[in-house]
Amino acid sequence: MSGPAQSSACVPLLAAVVVALATVLTVHALKLFKRRLVKETGVAVLYGLLLGLIVRFSWSGQGEHKRNIINECTCPPVNSTPHILIVNITSHGHCYRHVGKISQRCSPLSVPHTETFDPEVLFNLFLPPIIFHGAYTLNQRRFIENLGSVLMFAFLGTMISCVCIGACVYGFTRLMVVLGQAADGEFFLTDCLLFGAIMSATDPVSVLGLLSELHMDSDLYTLLFGESVLNDAVAIVLTLAIATYSQMGAGLIFNPGAFFHSLLFFTGVLIGSFLLGFLFTVIAALLTKFTNLRGSPLLEASAVFLLSWSSFLSAEACGLSGIVAVLFCGLSQARYTALNLSPEGTARTKQLFEVLYFLGEIFFFSYMGYILLTFPHHVFKGLFISGAFLSIFISRACNIYPLSFLLNLGRTNKIPPRFQHFMMFAGLRGAVAFSLAVKDISTEVRRTVLTTTLLLVIFTIWVLGTAAEPVLRRLDIRVGEDVNENPQGPSFEVAAERPDTTEGLWHCLDYKYLKPLLTHCGPPLTDSLPQWCSLFARIFSSPHMREDEEQLCESEPTDAESKLEKTEQRAESSISDSGSEHQEDLLEGDLGLGTASAPNTPRSPLQPPLIHEVQGPISQCD
Repeated sequence: MSGPAQSSACVPLLAAVVVALATVLTVHALKLFKRRLVKETGVAVLYGLLLGLIVRFSWSGQGEHKRNIINECTCPPVNSTPHILIVNITSHGHCYRHVGKISQRCSPLSVPHTETFDPEVLFNLFLPPIIFHGAYTLNQRRFIENLGSVLMFAFLGTMISCVCIGACVYGFTRLMVVLGQAADGEFFLTDCLLFGAIMSATDPVSVLGLLSELHMDSDLYTLLFGESVLNDAVAIVLTLAIATYSQMGAGLIFNPGAFFHSLLFFTGVLIGSFLLGFLFTVIAALLTKFTNLRGSPLLEASAVFLLSWSSFLSAEACGLSGIVAVLFCGLSQARYTALNLSPEGTARTKQLFEVLYFLGEIFFFSYMGYILLTFPHHVFKGLFISGAFLSIFISRACNIYPLSFLLNLGRTNKIPPRFQHFMMFAGLRGAVAFSLAVKDISTEVRRTVLTTTLLLVIFTIWVLGTAAEPVLRRLDIRVGEDVNENPQGPSFEVAAERPDTTEGLWHCLDYKYLKPLLTHCGPPLTDSLPQWCSLFARIFSSPHMREDEEQLCESEPTDAESKLEKTEQRAESSISDSGSEHQEDLLEGDLGLGTASAPNTPRSPLQPPLIHEVQGPISQCD
């Protein structure tokens, strides 16, 4: 690469590094002085806006110089040549303006340009660790306890939000037509539903940063964070399905064939992405189970990282959703592969993804602020933007309150109204919504969607994120408690001696088959599988299962042991304080809708002691 070209390529990278460093120092200063007015994402957006402002001022100087040059080299106009040509290549839009024919007395002009970041680099490099980190650090125990509620909010709630936002925005577009601010047929219903699917994705990065700082109630934490992690998958596949229908449909005319094709596309992409993500978990788990990577923590962490990243790239290469694949890969890696890692390998893996998650958060949100001021083809439509702002609150209310009412009919641990109010308030948008909006900016409608998405993201980060702590205190929700001893680390579970409420298809599949196959835990496969599978069972069974389990138990760090003692004391006190009125509910199970406290069953001296279970990045076997 030549000298000037190499120097020009380093300019955006240097600017990104300077912005990231400034964000790190600013966040450190805010934490040092205990200021919580702005979160990390808000600081990154602020510095991105500042960088965009600097670039925009430099543009104005270059534009004046360009006009002077054009005046010196004017040519007769050509009737057949368009004045402006916009070329869209995948996710990149290029705008060319006709200046004139180059004459003999005028040397070729190098048109001034602005150095920009390629968004594909951000999406492929930093988005996978962001999504993986959110899934990998999710509290597995509480997630499974509230699985039914989280799935309902993530799947049904996302579809409700999509329809509500799309209908509300479509009403405002019809008002724009009446007022003469838009042409009839400029905005179709499918365009508005596409915008609704994009804005239905609540951002796990923003939600995780908000919840980690506030240390709120553990059930509220699980519901909000679990929903934000899973609904990204639904929103992404829903966006792809609506875009597919829009390409096959006929504008405002309902096309049943295109609708069912989009429905099959939605189901196929979702299931295919889940299976592909789990496939890479199987590869990582078997690799760490049957090789001696535990002896080299560096190689151990590197293998887990590369296989997890490969799930994203493979899904994208296959035409599936990389975010959905890496999301399920993170969830399953935390449940299976983490059991095979050494303590040092576990710590290195967690730290690696945590660093990449933090840097990705900074680069993504600073890039949003930068694009807001430097993108030359923003389309600001006041009524569309107003309708979008109003619709995100209406859709959130139509999502949270009705579904909470239905869930409380089956939950033993109800979702109180104050939790519902905060869940309605905490629908922050971020990286996923932006990545969906910026993929196609070929038309004026899509550029309107991009501009509105950027404004909504910045509004939710600055306004809603800043007001979260006062709202929590106003709603009298506990703030400042340690949700899981360490929200970013392992979660510690105490299993009292009570009837097993997890019996069923999932327990049978997970405990009897998946864990013995992928880890050193659980009963031997020779006991679980039928006789005709004995060869398969002997190949994939761990010959030293019990010894490895004992070594894993002994290899826990001393701070984990102290946390286990604290957890045992809390569990014993909770068992003694709880009444026997929930015994029937526990026997029947809660279907993942919400777990009740343990019944008050006295322990006999002959009974074995409480069983401690560690789940998450450092985990013991079930």
